[in-house]
Amino acid sequence: MTTTVEPERELVRRLLPYTLPALAVAAAAGMLLRGSGAAASASIGVGVAAANFVASATSVAWAARISPTLLMIVGLGGFLLRLATLTVALLVLDGLAWFSPVAFASAFMPTTIAVLVLEMKLLFGRMQGDLWYFPERAS
Repeated sequence: MTTTVEPERELVRRLLPYTLPALAVAAAAGMLLRGSGAAASASIGVGVAAANFVASATSVAWAARISPTLLMIVGLGGFLLRLATLTVALLVLDGLAWFSPVAFASAFMPTTIAVLVLEMKLLFGRMQGDLWYFPERAS
């Protein structure tokens, strides 16, 4: 992986192409095991995991350009915001007759773990803080 000013954007660029194959596998597994509702639920799980990763990476890349303090605020606050959004989305989806929480979780969790493992692999041997760029401020 080439070092860029924003390693998070590089990670998104390298990992996002795996989303479509993961969606296809999740949909096929859901269809085979439980039918079309599970296929749709599993696909949503993969999509939410991918969206979570993209939201995290782009917000961290943005904050890292501004200041270390904002980076920490966005890191923690963004996590809490994405967790709350996921909770609300699950509550709304659970009200739909076709939605399968088990299929959703069965796709969401391994997708999230796979993204984290690939992220660690791509950044192995590099200190994340060394990859961020903080512009100098004039005093």
